[in-house]
Amino acid sequence: MSPKGDSPAAPEEIRRIGVVLRRRRSDEDAVLRRLTGFCAARGVELDFEPEADQPHEVRPIDLDGSALDLVLSLGGDGTLLRAARFATQHGLPVLGINLGRLGFLTSTAEVDMEWGLDRLLAGDYALDRRFTLQAEIWGPDALVPPVHMALNDFVIHTSGAARVTPLHLRVGRGEDSDAIGSFSADGVILATPTGSTAYSMSAGGPIVVPGVECIAVTAICPHSLTVRPLVVPAAEEITVMPLDPDHDLQVTVDGQVARSLGSGDRVIVSRGPDEVHLVRMPGQTFFGTMRGKLNWAGRAPERG
Repeated sequence: MSPKGDSPAAPEEIRRIGVVLRRRRSDEDAVLRRLTGFCAARGVELDFEPEADQPHEVRPIDLDGSALDLVLSLGGDGTLLRAARFATQHGLPVLGINLGRLGFLTSTAEVDMEWGLDRLLAGDYALDRRFTLQAEIWGPDALVPPVHMALNDFVIHTSGAARVTPLHLRVGRGEDSDAIGSFSADGVILATPTGSTAYSMSAGGPIVVPGVECIAVTAICPHSLTVRPLVVPAAEEITVMPLDPDHDLQVTVDGQVARSLGSGDRVIVSRGPDEVHLVRMPGQTFFGTMRGKLNWAGRAPERG
C-alpha cells in the first residue's frame, strides 16, 4: 500500500497513531470520543502526548519506545506546528484535523474527521514535503550557539513597548556574505513557503507556493517607504544583527517565544536539515485552500 501522488515514502500500514491535542476545552470531549471509537473499531491504537489531559483508556506516548506510524494533530495551526516539531524528531508524517478557526495547514475539518481517517487507512492520500528553517543564536561569548527549528517562521522583534528598532541584515556565508542593508522597523520575519501564509502575509510579505525553495524576508512596519519584502534562495544563510543595545528584542519560533536577545547577539537563519511531511487528502490543493480559507480572488471579475 502506498499513497497516491509523487510524495515521500509513507508507512506501509497505519496501526498506531500519536495524538497531539489543542489545549483541552470542554467541546473537544465529543471529538475525542468519536476518534477513540473510530480507531478502536478498526484496530488502530492511539497514544497521546505525555502532557495532554487524555482519556483514561488511552495511554500516553512513550517517547523512547513507541513505534508510531503517524502523528495526528487535533486543533488549529498552532497545534499542528507543535505536532510537526515532535513528528520531525521521529521521522513521522502529520495529519491535521482542524478544531480551530482557520486551520490553513490542516488537512481535514472536524466534521469530516471520519472521512479523512478512512482515506488515511485506505492509503488514499499524499505526503507533501515542507522544509524547515534553523536558527543559530550567537552571543559574544558563545562557543556553541543554541539551535532552534521552525516550520513557519522566525521573528526577531521588539518586546514590551511598541517601538521601532534598527536592524542590519546580511545574506550569504562567511567571506561571501553581502549586506542586504540596515533599516528601522518593529522587527523582521524570516519565513518558509509554508509560513508565507501566516504572520509574514499579514505583514505584507509574499505568498509562496510550498514547492518553491526560498526564504521570505519581511520587515514588520518598517519606518521607510523603500523597504520591501525580499525572497532569498533557500540555500542562502541570513544573518540578523540588532544595532541598538538598549532595545529589548526577542526571537519567536513558530509563534512561541524562544529567548531574548542580548547586546552583541546575532541570529543566523538557514535551511534546516529536516523536513515535515504533511498529509494531503484527495482533491486538496494549495490554491484551493487559499480560495477557501483566505478568500483569495474571492470576488468575481466585473464585466464591462
